[in-house]
Amino acid sequence: MTIWRHVLDIPWYNGSFMYLAAALAGAAFSPWMVFYQQSAIVEQGMSSMDYGAEKLETAVGAVLTQSLTAAVLITMAALVANGSRTASLHSVSQIADAVSHLLGGTAGRVLFSVGALGAAMVSAIVSSLALAWGVGEVAGLRRSLECRPMKAPWFYALYVAAVVGCALLVWYVPDLIALNLIAQVMNALLSPLVTGLLIALSVVALPVKYRPHGWYRLAVISGAFGLGDVGLVGALGMLL
Repeated sequence: MTIWRHVLDIPWYNGSFMYLAAALAGAAFSPWMVFYQQSAIVEQGMSSMDYGAEKLETAVGAVLTQSLTAAVLITMAALVANGSRTASLHSVSQIADAVSHLLGGTAGRVLFSVGALGAAMVSAIVSSLALAWGVGEVAGLRRSLECRPMKAPWFYALYVAAVVGCALLVWYVPDLIALNLIAQVMNALLSPLVTGLLIALSVVALPVKYRPHGWYRLAVISGAFGLGDVGLVGALGMLL
């Protein structure tokens, strides 16, 4: 009941809140996810016969990941609201301390470390592969994990450069929380460009029976550009 009461009491005019809302939207709907999934489908050699299974897999994955995100957000909000952790959560170490306070010193730090390491590895692999696949497709380069590095040098070079470049950026920037928020807000701002192109392709390029139409197409278009509005409002909220 407390959660639902706060849902109805959203501070729309608070710039910091809207900035966080835009970051959350960008974390849930990232443009690189679209590039990664379409490239992964091509990599696996799927056909129209696999559409049903792929849609089900995507739906289950979306529900699972967003449920985990919601669980983490609710847990951290409860820690702060109950006064069990009064320090602000502006760094990774402060977040780790808050979790350790809840679960116990060693157990909390181990759990947080494993979770953070797993999430970081998945993000690094998926984001970097999305870039390498996308650039390779546009440039007409050989791009497949089935190829050895010597047979697809540019694909692997892009992949390694993305991983190393991001690692150096994380090493250099002192405030990782702020860096992450900026990246997620940019995701929200750029998502309509990607989803708009994707919707356009689905309307004209897919076989007729698979094309979105009617209320479903309208809902997808509205959601795509609504996401862009959230990102724009959130970004402007911090500037004004």
